[in-house]
Amino acid sequence: MSAWVDDAPDATGRYGAALLFVRWSGGDKPVGHVETDYLAFGPTPDTALAPVLALTLREVKEHLDRCVERQRA
Repeated sequence: MSAWVDDAPDATGRYGAALLFVRWSGGDKPVGHVETDYLAFGPTPDTALAPVLALTLREVKEHLDRCVERQRA
């Protein structure tokens, strides 16, 4: 799992931040990934990323479960 933030702001000047989950297949190479929608926005990358980095493990797992379910649908 990794948290990421946009490299540049959107048209309204906000940076978006989200989670990225890499899928591994028993070996040493990734076989895919899922990512959340934007979870937070801010006027700077740091302010957008801070709430995402503050998520609890339970909240991160809930986001992962939703991503996996959305991919199955």
